[in-house]
Amino acid sequence: MKKIYFALLVLGQISYGQNSIKKDSTTTKFLEDVVVTASRSAMSKKEVPVAISKLSQKTINETKATAVYEIINKTPGVLMVNLGNEQHSMAIRQPMTTNAYYLYLEDGLPIRPMGVFNHNALLEINQFNLQSIEVVKGPVSSLYGPEAVGGAVNLISVKPSEQPELKMGIQADQFGYRRLQVAGGTTIGKVGFQLAGLSSLQKDSWMTFSNYNKDNSNGRIDYNINSKTRLIGTVFYGQYYSDMTGSVNEKDFYNRTYKSTTNFTYRKSEALRTKILLERDWDPNSHSALTVFIRNNKLGQNPSYGIRWTPGKTTAKGEINSNNFKSYGVMGQHQQSFRFLNTAVVAGGLFDYSPVNYNAYQIDLKANLNSGGQTVSSYEITAERPDIRLSDYEAKIYNKAGFVQLSVKPLTSLIVTGGARYDNMSLDYTNNIDKTVGNKMFDQFTFKLGANYNPLTYAGFYGNYSQGFSPPGLTSIFRAKPGTGGNTGVLAEFYYDLKSAKFNNYEIGGWLSFFQKKLNFEYSLYYMEGKNELLNIRQPDNSTLYQSAGETRHKGIEFAVNYCPSEQFKIRVGGTTAQHTFIDFKVSDKPTDLVKDLNGFEMPSAPKWTGNSEVSYYPKWLPNFRTSVEWQMVSSWFQNQINTVKYEGYAIFNARVGYQWKGIECYVNAMNLTDKLYAYNVSRSNVTNAASSYTAAAPRTFVFGLQYNLSLKK
Repeated sequence: MKKIYFALLVLGQISYGQNSIKKDSTTTKFLEDVVVTASRSAMSKKEVPVAISKLSQKTINETKATAVYEIINKTPGVLMVNLGNEQHSMAIRQPMTTNAYYLYLEDGLPIRPMGVFNHNALLEINQFNLQSIEVVKGPVSSLYGPEAVGGAVNLISVKPSEQPELKMGIQADQFGYRRLQVAGGTTIGKVGFQLAGLSSLQKDSWMTFSNYNKDNSNGRIDYNINSKTRLIGTVFYGQYYSDMTGSVNEKDFYNRTYKSTTNFTYRKSEALRTKILLERDWDPNSHSALTVFIRNNKLGQNPSYGIRWTPGKTTAKGEINSNNFKSYGVMGQHQQSFRFLNTAVVAGGLFDYSPVNYNAYQIDLKANLNSGGQTVSSYEITAERPDIRLSDYEAKIYNKAGFVQLSVKPLTSLIVTGGARYDNMSLDYTNNIDKTVGNKMFDQFTFKLGANYNPLTYAGFYGNYSQGFSPPGLTSIFRAKPGTGGNTGVLAEFYYDLKSAKFNNYEIGGWLSFFQKKLNFEYSLYYMEGKNELLNIRQPDNSTLYQSAGETRHKGIEFAVNYCPSEQFKIRVGGTTAQHTFIDFKVSDKPTDLVKDLNGFEMPSAPKWTGNSEVSYYPKWLPNFRTSVEWQMVSSWFQNQINTVKYEGYAIFNARVGYQWKGIECYVNAMNLTDKLYAYNVSRSNVTNAASSYTAAAPRTFVFGLQYNLSLKK
């Protein structure tokens, strides 16, 4: 990392796309935004029949986020849940969940192969290398395949600049967080270069045992072979290590006793991704692209969420696990336009070969109890037990897919879009615990059909039907069921019968624009039915039982208002109201269990209202100064599946101030401005005497930053 920074500084030819606090014109351009994620090709937002939001480089630069959730949460209908140290879960047309219902993309390519989902995948992203972020809400499996159910998040990286440019900066807060970052590039003749580096360090924070460090590097070379052909190569390498603080009990939370119950849990990862993209413009109506890619990921954990403890007991169990995979793949795509009905076709295919291995074994713990014996003060490791294996498998995953999308424009104001994709995931596996060797296959055909109707210069509408699916992850299939295997005296049983979750989504929406585009309004209404959703049923000792059966329903309204009354003010209001319900879900056959099915219950961790709004001010009397106040709101939600206990939710304020003088920019972000006590997530099991677990949010935090932006005109 230090070598990269030194090289960047010596070259002085490093790219910074735009002035980070440059003002927009008085008219917002949200409808003129060109997006690529919704159709795999560049199109105006008002020509794609889906709910899609684009976060521009200006928004990214002004947010000055320490973690990417601060940026993504500005999207209406999206709640990226901070789990500490850039770890996260997500809620897009789903409850807050770690399930594989979201697809995370980097320049249109999935960060993970199908079957190896990780809800923390975005912690690998270099925030200093982002050109824009596009978030598609609702299923896009017909274009991108499995896991694109709740939505897809596409992180688009910075391209080399035309002229030598550089940005470099430091960032820090009062709780021991420090970050150094450098990025930039240039174009020399036919070749463009872009490099970016980021190094974060957290020590001695407000929460005990919460240190972490992260080092990411990105590189890109664009070679313009000729006016019609381009060769693009990218590489990413990242290392991450974090103490895993875990949650706190109710008493400690409300007393603001931010003390971890462990001093041994951790998460560490090492990730390498590289690809070569060949693009060819055959003529103005014909374009082809071929991508060859490699991924290499290593993940190791002693997870705090893996601790299993029964209230009143002085012993507990944990685990140590590792999950490693490599991927070798190729993806091709061709786009063709025709004069007849202004028809456009996008077609392509994917092959991905990913060998993976995973193992997890038990550790024995001592539980030091608080008075009353119903909560734990701290855990201690008493023994590591590699002889008690919880999971141990090797697999070779073969992902194959073909897709096609067709759009026609029979009328000037009407665009009809249809698409289909076939995915086939097969795996050859060896389960080293029950000594079985076999293969499994999950395949699915997904379809979508939608239309955009824009009859007026100030109003437009869209509607769509789309399908989505998500196969069970391998870590779920090959995990020994609670109460089996190890030293239980019962032969290990596994989840070989888990099924793919399937979804049908019905959606309508539209846009309105008034006062010469100074006031813009977007909305979408969706109704989504799910079958065989993967449900994590927490047991009394905090272990997890998986099920994929039954039906769920998800429905809601998303809206966004953007108002620019003048060059000095920008007002943004966004939010969603949603309901997530179990329709047919059996959880127990035991006569002693009070609740045997969840039919009609609300899904846990599913707030009915979420919103993020912001007022920004760019005073004429002080050019290059900016300030904003942001409001984040999350309403109450049920902590458990049987709907007996709720958490009240939260509403907080964040403020940001920045000023640039020549090439020097200084800024201060005040997060949780009013120092509100709140939790990002609160959950509990279904048993009567269960205790709630709180993922505590940080107290008021001041983030200070200094950045230098250099542009050398040619």
